[in-house]
This record gives sequence, C-alpha cells and structure tokens, in this order.
Amino acid sequence: MAVMEIRPVGSSALLIEVDDPLAWFAALDAERAAGRLAVTDIVPGARTVLLDGVPSPASLAASLRSWPTPSFARFYGDKLAIPVVFDGPDLAAVAEMTGSSVEVLVRTLTETTLTVAFGGFAPGFAYLSGLPWTIPRRESPRPRVPAGSVALAAEYAGIYPTASPGGWQLIGHTDTALFDIDRDPPALLTPGRTVRLAVA
Repeated sequence: MAVMEIRPVGSSALLIEVDDPLAWFAALDAERAAGRLAVTDIVPGARTVLLDGVPSPASLAASLRSWPTPSFARFYGDKLAIPVVFDGPDLAAVAEMTGSSVEVLVRTLTETTLTVAFGGFAPGFAYLSGLPWTIPRRESPRPRVPAGSVALAAEYAGIYPTASPGGWQLIGHTDTALFDIDRDPPALLTPGRTVRLAVA
C-alpha cells in the first residue's frame, strides 16, 4: 500500500500516514543521503513518518503520492547486543501471559532479533519491534520505574533510559547507557538498528 494520507504540519513539515513506517523511513533516508530529497529530519512513528525542514511541502506531497511502496527496510549498523539481568518484578507474570516458563520466556527473548521501530516518550527511549507476542500493559502504572529497566508492552520491548513513571511490564534491567548528550548521535537506539537482548 502506498502513502495513505499526507498532512501539512506548520509551514515546512509533512506528516505521512503509511502502512510500514520503518520501510518508508529507510527509503526516504536513502533518498536524502543521495541528495534527491531536501529535508532536515525524518522521524518515524508507530503509523506515520514526519518530514521536517521541507522547502516546498506541496511539491513534495504531490511527489510522495506517486511513490511505490518500499519493499524492505534498510537496517543500520551491526546488531547490538544489550546485556540484561532478567530479574524484573513482572517476569513471572509475563511468562504466564505467554503460556511459558520464565526459562522459556528468557530464551525466546534472547533468540529474537528486535528492530528499533521509532523513538519517543523520553530521550533515548526506543520502541523495539519483533516480539512474538502481544503483552498487555499493567492495569496500574508505577509512579517510578528505575533507569535501565527492560520492559514489554503491546507489541514492543523498551528500555527506560531514565527513571520515570511507566505502565510497561518490567522483566529485567541493564546498565547500558541509552542516551548520552556527548555521543553522536546521543541516542544509542536509533530507527532501523537491530538489537538482541543478551543474558548478562
């Protein structure tokens, strides 16, 4: 399916609704890298891609409507292994939700390749797609989730870069720094990056 809807955002941005945001992000980013697309930022979301810094939004919108649907997403960099201690307070409950034991749950997670679909919620927080299950959020969010907490919710895995409230199911923790203002880019997990959770 091609672009489903295109909406202007302010005077120099477009929000496009697409069926596969990560594939569109990769295709648009490749066009930008080749000098054929003049945009400042390309930001994928759960169902959309934002194009910012667009010199002529109306012209680009007309062009995008004729683009073919990208057939694949380009992945960025080597697969990143993130060491995790699987000791989260919701680990046993999540195993029960998936109909498996804790041992099987951890083995499945560590054998699954996850992909950074998009970022949001907090600087450095990445929504990792590729889980073999859909996990419900907690009925009551926690007022404070510790930094480094590894969590699952809906079809995503995520790692809290800083302490914050949160309603995801906590399955473990990592000491990996997800956001460093002195790093380029500051976020360790950027769209298109593949990730593996490894037993620490």
